Amino acid sequence: MNPAESYILDQPEPFKSMLLQLQVHIESTVPKLELKYKYRIPFYYLDGKPFCYLNVSKKKAYVDVGFWSAAHLTVHLDKMVTEGRKVMKSLRYSNLEEIDVKVLSAVLLDAQRINHKGFWK
Repeated sequence: MNPAESYILDQPEPFKSMLLQLQVHIESTVPKLELKYKYRIPFYYLDGKPFCYLNVSKKKAYVDVGFWSAAHLTVHLDKMVTEGRKVMKSLRYSNLEEIDVKVLSAVLLDAQRINHKGFWK
């Protein structure tokens, strides 16, 4: 088992269930992603470039799906959290019921489009 998968499986509930659901949805929406363990969190790469990451904040009780290319995203910006970050934006979930797969899918496909257009390296 790689460290990214261990990170997910070692989380307490409800984080573990949220991460597993997010992992399945992310990997089925953008099948060419490669799951790595970078910056002590699960990080997806597409075509060798950072794509998105999963981060648990136990202290604040949420899971972030953060997007590396967030400056160029065009969909559901009203649902994204920046919280003092200049480049990164994320979708944030406090429980399984908050995960809106239509929104997540749209953002993932938008990020994939950005990755293929080569807006950043």
